[in-house]
Amino acid sequence: MTGTEKEQLNPLFTNPLEASPGLTVDDLNRYLSAIRSAEEISTTIDTIEEGVFWADALDGLKRLPDESIDLILTAPPESPWRDIGTQGERMTIQEYYQWSNQWVMESQRVLKKTGSLYLLCGWRFSGMYHSILSDHLKIQTRITWRNRKTKDKGKSKTWDNELGDIWFATRTNAFIFNNDVNETEPISGGLSKVKNASNLWMEYYNSAKEEYFNDLPEMLLSKILEVSSYKLGWVVDPFMRQGSVGVAVKQLGRRFIGFETDKDSLLLAMKRIDNA
Repeated sequence: MTGTEKEQLNPLFTNPLEASPGLTVDDLNRYLSAIRSAEEISTTIDTIEEGVFWADALDGLKRLPDESIDLILTAPPESPWRDIGTQGERMTIQEYYQWSNQWVMESQRVLKKTGSLYLLCGWRFSGMYHSILSDHLKIQTRITWRNRKTKDKGKSKTWDNELGDIWFATRTNAFIFNNDVNETEPISGGLSKVKNASNLWMEYYNSAKEEYFNDLPEMLLSKILEVSSYKLGWVVDPFMRQGSVGVAVKQLGRRFIGFETDKDSLLLAMKRIDNA
């Protein structure tokens, strides 16, 4: 038997059902050809459409029309690369601050007057985001939630960190806030009463599936979407990762636009949102 004949008997993929985590070969064939870049983002209010794009957050936001978006819900990366699609040098802290300031400024431009931004971050950069958001938007509150998957958990020699911050900022003081979504708690006689909308959220955990995808808890995202957006409203995630925000948006009947610079994460997000 010749070497060529042996190669024909041995398939290229010994396990073709899992070409990369979460993606099969069929998935790659389907979604690779469907990737869209920032240049394909609609730039007018009359032509804006749903979609996910292989694009830097700043480039993507710059192409969105003024006052077109109801809600921006995102968790920015803590150490981004300087250029899309590369594994070169990471931004310095000065570059990161300037870049963050730029994309927040673009967020202010694209939000409707009733629009909101929810920015999820860890404690290390929370103060920086407070400062930046204060320059461009109206900060309404800082929500604290129990993030049991923080990257620095277990690394500290003192206290384990299990907290995450969510900065809630708005374009104006005439913002959407659906009080009917407030939670209830039981009281005697089988009745219930509405709890105050507290900014301390301790009940949100990742499911086993969400942990596999390194996701934010679906319940947390759904709560934000239900309180600060309506059906068919426009929601943007400039740092989409594996599409957890897009999945929640689709399930709740909103319209979604997402940007991601890592192509593998983008492909997985496309599959997950498509199947949501």
